[in-house]
Amino acid sequence: MEQEMEKRKRTSSTASSEANTIRDEDNWVHDSSLDHKGRVPLRASTGVWKASLFIMTIEFSERLSYFGIATNLITYLTQLLHQDIKTAAKNVNFWAGVTTIMPLIGGFLADAYAGRFSMVLFSSLIYLMGLSILTMSQFIPSLKPCSTKMCQQPRKLHEVVLFIALYFISVGTGGHKPCLQSFGADQFDDDHTEERKKKMSYFNWWNFALCCGLFLGVTAIVYVQDYVSWGVADLVLTITMAFTIVTFYMGKALYRYRIPEGSPLVPMLQVLVAAIRKRKLPNPSNPALLFEVPESHKQSQGRLLLHTNRLRFLDKAAIIEENENTSWDQKHNPWRLTTLTRVEEVKLILNMIPIWLTSLTFGLCVAQASTFFVKQAAIMDLHITDNFKIPPASIYSLGAIAMLISVTVYDKILVPILRKATGNERGINILTRIGIGMIFSVVAMSAAALVETKRLKADRPQSMSVFWLAPQYIILGFGDGFTLVGLQEYFYDQVPDSMRSLGIAFYLSVIAVGSFISSFLIIVVDHVTGKGGNSWFGKDLNSSRLDNFYWLLAAMNGLNLCVYGLLARGYTYKNVERRVVVADDTSLSNGIDQSMA
Repeated sequence: MEQEMEKRKRTSSTASSEANTIRDEDNWVHDSSLDHKGRVPLRASTGVWKASLFIMTIEFSERLSYFGIATNLITYLTQLLHQDIKTAAKNVNFWAGVTTIMPLIGGFLADAYAGRFSMVLFSSLIYLMGLSILTMSQFIPSLKPCSTKMCQQPRKLHEVVLFIALYFISVGTGGHKPCLQSFGADQFDDDHTEERKKKMSYFNWWNFALCCGLFLGVTAIVYVQDYVSWGVADLVLTITMAFTIVTFYMGKALYRYRIPEGSPLVPMLQVLVAAIRKRKLPNPSNPALLFEVPESHKQSQGRLLLHTNRLRFLDKAAIIEENENTSWDQKHNPWRLTTLTRVEEVKLILNMIPIWLTSLTFGLCVAQASTFFVKQAAIMDLHITDNFKIPPASIYSLGAIAMLISVTVYDKILVPILRKATGNERGINILTRIGIGMIFSVVAMSAAALVETKRLKADRPQSMSVFWLAPQYIILGFGDGFTLVGLQEYFYDQVPDSMRSLGIAFYLSVIAVGSFISSFLIIVVDHVTGKGGNSWFGKDLNSSRLDNFYWLLAAMNGLNLCVYGLLARGYTYKNVERRVVVADDTSLSNGIDQSMA
């Protein structure tokens, strides 16, 4: 009898201990993040929406500034600095390209050395410096374009200062964009079921805030630029950015922080070197024989990846040879033996390259919205009523509205329905979402070509309402809601955990390279068509054939979509082994999660 009582006590004690462990897991965040004092974060007082809202405010301000400048920059260059349309379009595309390629540098530095919070704060101050110089170039007499109101011969000094300010903004964006969005996503614990679902909505609502900034940038800010003063508009942007930087810093105590883990390139190089060294060894029949972090050290090593059957050659880097030191406590040579997780991380990056390449034509379409679309609007009837007309760049707001509608409908209506229908937490896979947006881009370019053909055939092209451009903006906006948001989620989710700032930078590089390709394509098409004496890009739009250029883009996107579809069908997603904290019944389960995004 006494033995039975003792057994029950031990069982009760064990159950109580397990319950305490479960409560501890649910109360504290064990995902390698820390609070602002360097401790394990308390779940109730850090992260999720209360932290990410502070982060979203600075994103709103940055997008307000960027789109307030970018969408009307071609107008400024052609009307105030008297650049021809070809030169102005190339300058805008080049600046936009540099601005969106710089995050590759900023993302790398943040992940490897600086940390996301520090990089966001530092780069935001550089961004503020760029806006301040831009403002000074409009108010300091010697830096103004001209001494007179009507500027026939703008000062060269003003042009130099203008581009210095713009490229300060580019550098600021380089650290700001990749780190801010990934820092916001870091506020949600992947191992907590409720927080993981909120994280899936986070990317949608992030883009909602982005579109709000975009909408005000291309309406209110552009209106002030065109009808009040460029200087006043720049001053408003500078003050707004300064205010949101302070707001961002005020949320410091609520954030969850990730410690930088050193250069992510070194472990990748180690995998390649180790695989080459062991190239003559046969792959083991059972992946369990490959070297991996031992069970006793898993808690301290973050999330581990499970084996996939792609790129089996790289598995050789984790093959254990005879007499090879495999003790975790005694340091092994990482240039000869790497863990399976490191091997799978390299596979993730290599698998992304084809997806990245087939996303570039979408970036090519995005580049047209702030260049040729705006120039089309400038020579059309901008009147809404007899007494009120909108600035040309404000037509861009239709794309922002379409994206807002697309993101809201997707998150609140489509995802719940699709979750029930497919059993997928996300509703549909990420690559499917991206592909749907690519279909919209083909339709948008076709619509743009048809509208431009009609405009060129009109007896009085300038009497055509600017709202004829609405279909191409709205369709492309819907496409952005699928493809751009999908690309953000894809590159954040599918990169190794230590490279998430770089992941967002990879997404931004799609738009950057798209802008560079657009500039290059303009040069090539102008050269080829100019040989016949009728270049598609004349001195003005009425002597150009933009309709042919848009048909070319539609055809390129259509062909690219076919290739993308084949790649997406055979894609292998990130395969994560994780401990899942189920919030509803506060239970723990060891699980394998294939991030079918």
